[in-house]
Amino acid sequence: MIFKLPQEWENRLKEETQKSYFQNLKSLIEEDYKSQLCFPPDYQIFSAFEMCAFDDVKVVILGQDPYHGLGQANGMCFSVADLQKHPPSLTNIFKEIESDLGQPKPISGNLERWSKQGVFLLNATLTVKANKAGSHQNMGWETFTDAVIKYISNNKAHVVFLLWGGFAKKKSRLIDSTKHSLLVSGHPSPLSANRGYWYGNKHFSKANFLLEQAGSEPIDW
Repeated sequence: MIFKLPQEWENRLKEETQKSYFQNLKSLIEEDYKSQLCFPPDYQIFSAFEMCAFDDVKVVILGQDPYHGLGQANGMCFSVADLQKHPPSLTNIFKEIESDLGQPKPISGNLERWSKQGVFLLNATLTVKANKAGSHQNMGWETFTDAVIKYISNNKAHVVFLLWGGFAKKKSRLIDSTKHSLLVSGHPSPLSANRGYWYGNKHFSKANFLLEQAGSEPIDW
C-alpha cells in the first residue's frame, strides 16, 4: 500500500515520522489496509498534505475522523469525493457559507478547491475501518497530527485556525494565539447546528477579513 507523506512535508516532519510511535502506527495501518476495507483509499491518506504545501497554508480547519462509508472519504476533513451526497455536517457548512457570503451551495462536496488555495483540511485521525467510526483512534494518529499543528504554529505566522466543536477547541493549546487567529464555534453537525451553536458564526467572511489584514489573498469559499 501507499503510506507516504509528500516529500516537502516529509522533509519538515522527518523528526516526527522517524519516532517509534509513527513507525508502529505505519505498520498497524498497513496491516489493516491489507486485511480489510479501510478509508480513505491508501493513495489519499495524506491528501490534505498533497493538496496544500506547507508554504501555502493560510487557513487550518480541524476535523476528527474520516467518513467511514463507501466512497466518501478523500483524505481532507469534511470533504467527500466527487458525486458523493453531501454529509450533514458538510451541508451545514455550505448553508453557513451561503448565509455569510451569499454563495450558492456547490454541486460537489470535494473541497480540493479549498486546499489548493491554502486551506489545510486536517483530520486528527487520518484513516478508519469501513463502517466503524473511530476505529483508528488512539493508535498514534493524534500524536502525529498534534505535532503537525504545533509545527505550523511554530513555523508560520498569521494562519487562521477554524476550531469547530469541543474536540477541535481542545487543540487551541497547541497554537500560539499571539501570532495566529483562532475562530471558535460549535460543530456544523446537526446536533450542534440545530441547537444554535453553528449558524451565524460567519467564520468564512471573518477568515477572509483576517487574511486580508495580514496581506494575504482571501479564500474563494
